Formats: sequence, C-alpha cells, structure tokens
Amino acid sequence: MKNSRLILAFCLAISSLHLFSQEYKVQKSSGRLELHIGNVTVEGTTGSEIIFTSRDGHDNKDERAAGLVAINGSGLQDNTGLGINVNNSGSAVVVNQLQKTKSPGIKILVPKGVIISYEYESQYGHEAKFKNLENELEISATYNSIELENITGPATVKTIYSSIDAEFSTNVKGPISLISIYSTVDVTLPASLKADLNMKTSYGEMYVAPEFKIELDRTTDKDSDMVNMSANKVLGKINGGGLKLDLRSDYSKIYLRKK
Repeated sequence: MKNSRLILAFCLAISSLHLFSQEYKVQKSSGRLELHIGNVTVEGTTGSEIIFTSRDGHDNKDERAAGLVAINGSGLQDNTGLGINVNNSGSAVVVNQLQKTKSPGIKILVPKGVIISYEYESQYGHEAKFKNLENELEISATYNSIELENITGPATVKTIYSSIDAEFSTNVKGPISLISIYSTVDVTLPASLKADLNMKTSYGEMYVAPEFKIELDRTTDKDSDMVNMSANKVLGKINGGGLKLDLRSDYSKIYLRKK
C-alpha cells in the first residue's frame, strides 16, 4: 500500500510538472512581437524561437470542454493551450488573451533580434516585466505596472495610472523615453552614461543621484549666461551628452539612481 501511494504521488508530481511546463513555440529571430496580454514576463534568449509558457502553475482544465476550443467575442481561439491566441501577421507575431477580466500568467522568451511591442489598456491588467533584454522595446499601458530589469534599450515606455521601474544594463542604447502620467518613474542607470537629459514633472518632484554630473543647458540667447532650468524641468547633458534620455511624471515623482 505504501509503495502504491509513493507511485501515485510520483505520477501526480510528473503530471503537475508537465502542466506547468507546457510550451508553445514560434520560429522567429527578427521582425516584431506584439503583445496584448495583461500579466506577462518577457525575457531575452539567444535562441531563434519565441517560447511561451504558463506561469500560473495550476490546472484550470474544464472537463466539460474536452474536445472543444476556447473562443471569445472577437473570434479568437486559444490555439496554444495557454489561454492566449498567437497569430502571424506579416512580419509580426501578434499575441492576445481571450478573456477580458482574467489575464493568464505568461512567460515569454524572445530572441534579441525581435522588436517587442506591448500594449494593454484594460483595468484588469496586472504587472508586465521585461528582463535581460537587448531588444528594442515599445510599451504602452494604462493600468499595468511596468518593470524593466537589466535591459539595454532603445526603450519607449508610457503608462497612464501605473508606475515604471527601470534598471538598465551597462551597455545602454538610446533613445530612452519613460513617461508616467499619474505615477512614479524610477530609473537606475550607469553613472558613466553619456546622455542629453530632458526630465520634467508638472506637479511632482525630481530626485537625482549626486554621482550624475549634469551640465545644465544655457539659454539660446548667446549674450546671456543664464541656465535653462525651472522648478519642474531639467534640461542638460550628463557626462558631456550623448543618447536621448527623456523622463517624465506629470503628477508624481521621478527618481534617477546610479547603478
């Protein structure tokens, strides 16, 4: 009896591991990946395939749906077994979730030659994480919090109600634009970065690590020695200038930290 229980437990563990590790792969090493899902972690890979896996770790299988395919009002079908639809459209791979109010947790490995575009407007969005990426990023979110970890850029990120937390690698590529209308923008960059800085807030505050040597821009009047600055806007060059760096939070705070 004891051996039977051990065998049963082992089989259940293997079954759970299989469910957790279910994959869907798309051959892709260039072009675009367009994401419209509310709960996602995107990581870089050296391979030539985009690999989708579930992060939920549990089985929501509906026995009554055996032999059927999930579909939504837009006509999209779950063609991955992960609760998402993946479709090739020209040079782009387009990914959509099926349910409006429930975002399946998805992890995606992306080759570095693929441009990543993320757009999600629903109030039911969760967090979107992007880590260990050398890819170009285009991100637009309404409610999702955006987390960038060990990325190079270029990166264009805009959120409405949620925060942006970004940590760049030592090999930063521009341009970089990080904008949140109502929440914080928290950025970590190498102190050796050479950048043309445009940092502003309408009703918030700005904080900068003292290690960043910012030379504030002068006015365009050649006869004036006045510095071009205000209480809510900083224009200047970091370490002599270089890539374009735009940081903006209209109603909250900006933090510029040293890596």
